[in-house]
Amino acid sequence: MGIRDLDLNLTEEQKSLRDMIRKFGAEVVRPAGVALDKLPDPAAVIADGSVLWEVYRQFRELGLHKASILKTAGGMLGDIDEMAQVLMVEEMGYADAGLAISFGVDSMPFALAALSPDPELQGWARSYCEDTKGELIGCWAITEPDHGTDWLLAHTEENKDLKITPNVKAVKKGAEYIINGQKSAWVSNGTIATHASLHVSLDPAQGMSGTGVAVVRLDLPGISRGIPLDKIGQRPLNQGEIFFEEVKIPKSWMLFPDPTVLGVLREMSLAKVNGGMGIVFAGLAKAAFDEAFKYAKERIQGGKSIFEHQNIKLKLFKMFAMVESTRALTRRMALYNAVNMPPSGPHAVAAKVLATECAFKVSSEAIQIFGGYGLSKEYPVEKMFRDARASMIEDGVNETLALAAMELM
Repeated sequence: MGIRDLDLNLTEEQKSLRDMIRKFGAEVVRPAGVALDKLPDPAAVIADGSVLWEVYRQFRELGLHKASILKTAGGMLGDIDEMAQVLMVEEMGYADAGLAISFGVDSMPFALAALSPDPELQGWARSYCEDTKGELIGCWAITEPDHGTDWLLAHTEENKDLKITPNVKAVKKGAEYIINGQKSAWVSNGTIATHASLHVSLDPAQGMSGTGVAVVRLDLPGISRGIPLDKIGQRPLNQGEIFFEEVKIPKSWMLFPDPTVLGVLREMSLAKVNGGMGIVFAGLAKAAFDEAFKYAKERIQGGKSIFEHQNIKLKLFKMFAMVESTRALTRRMALYNAVNMPPSGPHAVAAKVLATECAFKVSSEAIQIFGGYGLSKEYPVEKMFRDARASMIEDGVNETLALAAMELM
């Protein structure tokens, strides 16, 4: 029977979108994620002919990449209500967490470009919305060799040392900014992106607080890439370094040239990013539970299904309770933050921490229920376990995020 959905007020439109994404996830995303995960060389994930490009093309055909883009730039912002968006992200996380994250960061630079009155940037956003082949792809270029979680936590005492500055710096000269520095190997979509939402240091004297955000084309002179990162989990999610050497951009591309303004938006960013991660991994946690529940019903041992053993039932119930607690918080947090400004950073962090730790624990228990088969790539739970392990570090180490959330209370 599986887990019932306790959100009783889902509209037919919301159910229809959920079911469409569920079908897309089961038929396209999950099989592609499994195939990409098994490739021994991460460069093969992004190579010509990789199934990754077919997944991107089909995702574009659904038109959902436009969900966060203003309507004035050809997007669908406001057309898909918040609950429907939560269901969409949860279902994508259920299908494959790595690809869900790839799709999530994909629209970032274009959503920002749509906010600008500059015709060129408006054109980027419009071209992205019209893209049905996956030819325009975005990345969130924030993490650096010396900086990760602290980018979003500049307000905390630990990160107020003015001697600590970002690696990538932008210096204004006339009508241009000149950018130098390196983004680290953990930039999601970094190896395939055509455009970036780029966090830079504008005023080193202010330390990690003296920052701005630009949208940048990644085909400019002076920009180069590293090789795709080889990692244990979320292998379908390509990640890699981006290098900037005397890269010149027009000042109109620097969307947030005032560090003070960006400081005000920092909690909004913290809430948006962590909230999204929470929803993705609530989906993965449910997927791991469903696989374990199904296997327990089918696996015969001692003349009966292992589901009939009390120890297995107890494990499954604890997994079920964790999954439902996580889904309840992530959904409530997302709906609250969608209509309240400023959003609640602490609740978003709590959702991210709870969901990622739940996904890790539930997928680990799923492996235990599968026994030896749980360690085999023949079944999906070992991949879910590896994907979940990465989630407790990416987009903010859970322990550091928890401390920061307390300072925001």
